[in-house]
Amino acid sequence: MSSTPENGSAPQNSSAPGNGSAPEARPPGPKVVIVGAGIVGCSLADELTARGWTDVTVLEQGPMPAPGGSTSHAPGLVFQTSPSKTLAAFAKYTVEKFGSLEVDGVSCFNQVGGLELATTPERLAELHRRAGYAASWGIRGEVVSAARCKELWPLIDESLVLGGFHTPDDGLARALLAARAQEERATGRGARFLDRHTVTGIEQQNGKVTAVVTDRGTFPADHVVSAAGFWGPVIGRMAGVDVPLQPLAHQYAKTQPLPELAGTTAEASNPILRFQDRDLYFREHHDRIGIGSYAHQPLPVDPFAVLAYDEARTQSMDMPSSFPFTEDDWAPSWDDCRRLMPALRGAGVEEGFNGVFSFTPDGMPVLGESRTLRGFWLAEAVWVTHSAGVARAVAEWMVDGRPSIDLHECDLTRFEDAQRSPSYVRERGCRQFVEVYDVLHPLQPMEDPRPLRVSPFHARQQELGAFFLESGGWERPHWYEANAPLVDAAEGLPERDAWSARYWSPIAAAEAKATREKVALYDMTPLRRLEVTGPGALAFLDRMTSNNLRKKPGAVTYTLLLDETGGVRSDLTVARLAPNRFQVGANSPADLDWLLRHAPEDVYLKDITSGTCCIGVWGPLARELVQPLTRDDFSHEGFGYFRAKEAYIGHVPVTAMRLSYVGELGWELYTSADLGLRLWDTLWEAGREHGVVAAGRSAFNSLRLEKGYRAWGVDMTDEHHPFEAGLGFAVRMDKDGFVGQEALRDLPDATRRLTPLLLDDPASVVLGKEPVHVDGAPVGHVTSASYGYTLGRCIAYAWLPPLATGTAVHIEYFGEKVPATVAEEPLFDPKMTRIRR
Repeated sequence: MSSTPENGSAPQNSSAPGNGSAPEARPPGPKVVIVGAGIVGCSLADELTARGWTDVTVLEQGPMPAPGGSTSHAPGLVFQTSPSKTLAAFAKYTVEKFGSLEVDGVSCFNQVGGLELATTPERLAELHRRAGYAASWGIRGEVVSAARCKELWPLIDESLVLGGFHTPDDGLARALLAARAQEERATGRGARFLDRHTVTGIEQQNGKVTAVVTDRGTFPADHVVSAAGFWGPVIGRMAGVDVPLQPLAHQYAKTQPLPELAGTTAEASNPILRFQDRDLYFREHHDRIGIGSYAHQPLPVDPFAVLAYDEARTQSMDMPSSFPFTEDDWAPSWDDCRRLMPALRGAGVEEGFNGVFSFTPDGMPVLGESRTLRGFWLAEAVWVTHSAGVARAVAEWMVDGRPSIDLHECDLTRFEDAQRSPSYVRERGCRQFVEVYDVLHPLQPMEDPRPLRVSPFHARQQELGAFFLESGGWERPHWYEANAPLVDAAEGLPERDAWSARYWSPIAAAEAKATREKVALYDMTPLRRLEVTGPGALAFLDRMTSNNLRKKPGAVTYTLLLDETGGVRSDLTVARLAPNRFQVGANSPADLDWLLRHAPEDVYLKDITSGTCCIGVWGPLARELVQPLTRDDFSHEGFGYFRAKEAYIGHVPVTAMRLSYVGELGWELYTSADLGLRLWDTLWEAGREHGVVAAGRSAFNSLRLEKGYRAWGVDMTDEHHPFEAGLGFAVRMDKDGFVGQEALRDLPDATRRLTPLLLDDPASVVLGKEPVHVDGAPVGHVTSASYGYTLGRCIAYAWLPPLATGTAVHIEYFGEKVPATVAEEPLFDPKMTRIRR
C-alpha cells in the first residue's frame, strides 16, 4: 500500500513565493515526483508550478540546501555562446531568469560578463567564429584586442594574448541560491521538497509509471522526472529506462589570497575567464581565484558506485560529488596558470577537489518522456549554464505537450542502439571531456570507437580510397581518392581558406560533375528505413502525415510529420508497396518513436535499416546502366518519377524507387544486407563502359542544395511550419484531418522564410550557422551551405525576413562580411527536365 511519509511535512527552507504572490485557485494538475533537488529539479518544480501543476513533490537523498550533487560544487560559469542554437537558448533563459531572482536581497546571478582569450592564431579565428554564433543567436558579444582583454582582466600577461571574445551579458550563477529561490517560489504554490529520501524503486503498471519508492515511503505519481544528475543511470535502471551519460571528475582549485585582490568586497567583479588554449577557466572568489581545468586525463566515475551523502562524509569527503584533489594531474595546469597570470607565481593552491558532473556521447542533455514507460521523464546531463532553459522546455513539454523550442539535439531517443552500449557511452563521454575546449570543425568526427557501423559496400569503398566521416555510428564516404584523376576536369575551383578546406577535397567537385554528366553510385544505406504494415497502415500514415498517401501501390510520396502546432517534426518519403505495406524513409530514431507512440493496435512498425542497404544510381546515363540489368521496364513511361516497383537487378531482388535527391535521373535501389555487395558489384561492372564513379556525401550535399532540397534538423525543425520552410507543396489542406492541420489553418503571415542565397564572389565560401546581415544588422542565420559546382558559386540557405529576389545581404564569416544575393529557387533545372526523362 502506498503511503505519504511524514504527513506531507514541509521541507527545509520553505517559504512564500519569491514574488510574494498567493497561489492561484486552480486544480493542482497531475501528481508529479521529481527525483533530485539540484538546480534542475528546483528549476523544474518552479516552472511546473508556475504553469498550474502544483501537486509536485521533489525528493532528494542528501540534505538541503546543498544535497551533495553537482549543483553543490558548481562554479556557476554561464557562457551563453554555443554552436548549438538550442544550448544558446537554454543559457539565455538561465541568464534572464536567474538575473530576476533574489534571496535575502542577494541576486542569483552576477552579470560580470565573459571573456575568452586567444593565445594562438587558430584560437583567435575560432573566437571570430564564436562571435558569429553569438550574432546568429542574438547574444551580445565582440572580438576585442589584447589591450582590452588586459583592461577587463588586469592580472593577465597581455604579451601572451592575441585577442579575446567579450560577452557582457554572461556571468556567474549562484547555483545554490538560485535553487533555493526557485524552491521557495514552488513551495509557495503548493510544491513540497523532501530531503533525506533515497529512491529505491520506480513502480509501474501496464507500461505507465505509478509511484516512486523511497527508504521513507512510497509516493504515488502520474509523472516522474529523473533530474538526478550523475545518478541518472541509477534512477533509469530502476525504471528500466536507459540513460546514456558518463559521469567524470573535473578539477577545481582556489588559490591563496592574492595581494592584488586585497580589499575586494565583491564576490567577483572581473568577467568569468576562459583560457581554452590550455583547457582552463577562472573566476574570482573575493580575494582568491577559482580555477577549473579540463587539461587532465579523463577521470570517469561509476554512478552505481558513488557513495551516499552520509557515507561520503564518514570518508572525509565534503559531499558525494567531491572527490579528492589529484595533485599530479594539477601540476601542468598550475604552470599554465602562472604563465598567464604573473600574480600567481608567488601564490599557492589553498584548496581543491575533483567535482563530478555528466557527459553524454555527443555532449548534449538527455531530455524527454520514455515511450516504454509512459510518464517517466528524463532531465539529465544538464549543467547549471542550461538549467533554467532546460526546465522551462521540459515543463512546457509536460504541460502543453510540446516545448516552444526545437529539442531534437537533446531528445532521449536520438542515439542509435549501437551508440548505447556502456563502453560506447564511457568512451565517447571521456572524449567529450577531452574536447570540451578544443577548436572543432563542424564536420570533425570523434575517432573512436570506429568503425562501428558499415554498409555492405564498405570493402569496395576502402578499395576506392574512400575518405570516411561518421554520423549516427555509420561510416559515410565523403569522397573517393580513386576519383582524383578526374579533378582536372572540374575547372574553375577557387582556392579555399584553411578552415573550409578541412574535411573537403576538390575530388568532390569531380564527383558532382560526373553525376551531372555521366552516372554515379551513392551509398544511401545510413538513411533510416521503416516498414509499416497492417490493416490500418494506410489510415494511420495518412493521418500522421501532411500529404495525400491514398494512392495505388507503386506510388511514392514526399510528406511531412507535423506536430499539433504545425511544426515540422520530420520529412519522409512513403512508398506504398502493397495495399497494407509501406516503406518509409525517415530521419532519426525519434521518427520511429513518434510513430510508435501514436500507432493503433492494427498497425505494425519495424526499423529495417540494419538489415537492408541502398544504392543511389544517379546521372543522365543511369538508365543506360540499369536497364540492361533487368527485365523490368525502367523507361520513363514504364517507371515514372516518384514510383516504386520490386524488380531484379542481375541476380539481386531490389525495391527500386525513382527518386533523386541530387536533381538527376535515377533510382534508389534497396536490397537485403546479405546481397548488398553483389548489388554494388553488379552495378559497378555494368557501369564501367558508362564511366561510372562512386561519389560521396560532399558532392551529394552540393547537388541537393543546387536543387533546393531541404535537410531536416538543419534547414527546418519543429520550430518551423511547412509554408515558411518552402514545403507547402507537401501539404494537402483539403484532405481529411491530419496532425497539425488545424494549426496550419490559423497561421499568421510569415515573418521569416528559408531563403536561398548565392555568394557574389565565386571564390567565397561559408559553412553554416553564420549570421546574415541586412543594412548592417544581423537578421538571421545560415542553415546549410555548400559550393555549387555546377553553378560556380557557394550556395547558402538562411532563415531571414521575407526578402525580394535580388536583395543584397552580407554573411559574416570569421568576422568578414561576405556579400551575397537573395536568389530564386530552384537554382538548377527549375523545370525538372533532367529528372523527368
